[in-house]
Amino acid sequence: MNVQEYMNCDATKLAELVVGGEVTAHELTIAAATAATRINPSINAVVELFDDVLANPTTSNRDGVFSGVPFLVKDFVIMAAGRHQNMGSRMMCGFTAPMDSHLMTRFKNAGLITIGRTATPEFAFNVTTEPLHGGAVRNPWNTEFMAGGSSGGSAAAVAAGVVPIAHATDGGGSIRLPAACCGLFGLKPSRGRVSPAPFSSDPLSGLGAEFAVSRTVRDSALLLDAVHGAAPGDRLVIAPPSQSYKAAIARPPRRLRVGVVNDTWWGRPLDAVCRSAVADSATVLSDLGHQVDDVTLAIIRAMDFDKLLNAMLTIWATELAHNIATAAFMMGRKPGIDTLEATTLACYEYGLNLTAADYLAALGVLNEICRSIGPFFAQYDMIVTPTTSRPPQLLGTYDANDSRLDAMGWASHIFDFASFTAPWNVTGQPAMSVP
Repeated sequence: MNVQEYMNCDATKLAELVVGGEVTAHELTIAAATAATRINPSINAVVELFDDVLANPTTSNRDGVFSGVPFLVKDFVIMAAGRHQNMGSRMMCGFTAPMDSHLMTRFKNAGLITIGRTATPEFAFNVTTEPLHGGAVRNPWNTEFMAGGSSGGSAAAVAAGVVPIAHATDGGGSIRLPAACCGLFGLKPSRGRVSPAPFSSDPLSGLGAEFAVSRTVRDSALLLDAVHGAAPGDRLVIAPPSQSYKAAIARPPRRLRVGVVNDTWWGRPLDAVCRSAVADSATVLSDLGHQVDDVTLAIIRAMDFDKLLNAMLTIWATELAHNIATAAFMMGRKPGIDTLEATTLACYEYGLNLTAADYLAALGVLNEICRSIGPFFAQYDMIVTPTTSRPPQLLGTYDANDSRLDAMGWASHIFDFASFTAPWNVTGQPAMSVP
């Protein structure tokens, strides 16, 4: 298989070729490594290729749905035993994961061959992926522009064809934003659908989720079939799906009730390109026979977005303060301008000054948001919004090392781009970005 043939296939097709004996896992790995060598210098998406895997690619499960398919993991949250994890930060340089996390094991059991790790902004706290440690990830469609964040490395690598599918995380839009920026399918699963075991019970106080970005819906469906489900000791266990996701995407949908948001809901301008994309989507849904209603004003009345921003900053900053304090202890480094970017440091210091009462008040606001949004889903099957408030911006637009921004200034700056994605982290509902 030559590199172009490899890049033209999604993960499902590659796995079919392996099962059919038309190509070997070793040949796919060579193709992926060749693609990375050719493409990565221009996009800077892959921070490390695992030389030992490239030399001897083996799958732990030849019967896995993606047996032999090359895969990349984001350099954040997920643990791969014996591999470095820098989290886009100078603070974490040299950290080695002590064991596989539960999701890593499930990726292996699916037959995926993890050939390396992808870039993330520092501690995944940005809507673009431009860390000081490692440099900017560039959008494969136009390298002057951002690839999105915080899973920008994974999205750029998949969009460029290095791998057909890659691991991603989402605490406010970090799967969906880079998927939108790079023209991919990005699904944030329901809270509790993918286990966070064993290092967390409630990632980012319930805001966080892990899964993947892909080029095709079927790849994401088959992968979710392979990795969903609770692990022993999980705090949150939800009902399994009534049928496989593979079967679900093959079944024609019934007539759906669709609510459409066609304007900004945070008082900031919505780019005309984004508004047009939603209008086009609404037309397609209507032409397919679904009921489509404009719910913009109703949702704006139901949700206090300034309160939402304050609450999410409290939770993000609390988590950041804890994680950086832990990192400082483990790595023997002091939080400061030599180890952290300016806005990360500002949010860390903000988090140190928050109280338990502040944190509980933030959780109360999240409950209010869930209660205000919940009734919409008694009336509608799904809500369609823009993924982002504007198209991908030039590199440097969201500079995490801008010392002029305090914690709230930084949160407001990036939330403006992610205001449509963050509420669904609060509610815990599944949410996807569709090209």
